[in-house]
Amino acid sequence: MHQPLPSDPIAQARQNWRAHGWVDAADGMAVVTSVFRVNQILLAQIEAALKPLGLSFARFEMLRLLGFTHAGRMPMGRARDLLQVHPTSVTNTVDRLETDGLVRRTPNPRDGRSFLVEITPAGRDLLATATDALNEQVFADVDFDADELQTLSRLLAGFRRRAGDFRDPKAPPEPF
Repeated sequence: MHQPLPSDPIAQARQNWRAHGWVDAADGMAVVTSVFRVNQILLAQIEAALKPLGLSFARFEMLRLLGFTHAGRMPMGRARDLLQVHPTSVTNTVDRLETDGLVRRTPNPRDGRSFLVEITPAGRDLLATATDALNEQVFADVDFDADELQTLSRLLAGFRRRAGDFRDPKAPPEPF
């Protein structure tokens, strides 16, 4: 880990924004920049936990998504929607996981033009180890207290909803 900077460069950027007359945008710039920096910090922690297991976060997310399903499989299009990524990203991730024997593709019996992606026993084993690593090394202690976590989650979800990322469900979502 690197040495902490002597002061907050984002706070300095906010002051510079104000000094240049962009007062109305200064706080928004500071929040956006802070969110990006927090993303970088958390991704570095996630990568440190997953790298020894040969996984990227994208590969972990796909395995975890499949691990949550009742049958351990789902249509690739559904995985793309839930992961909120481009179809090519899902295909590339599944290709790498399949090469490693962690998932397999099978024809979709309901739609002959598409495929299901299914987690293998080896994928389930690695997923359990990776989930434990992330829970222990990252998720259980993200350096916020319980109230801060709930507030931050609520604020970010509100932003995502207003940005059109999702709609409030009419009823609680069903498990996979």
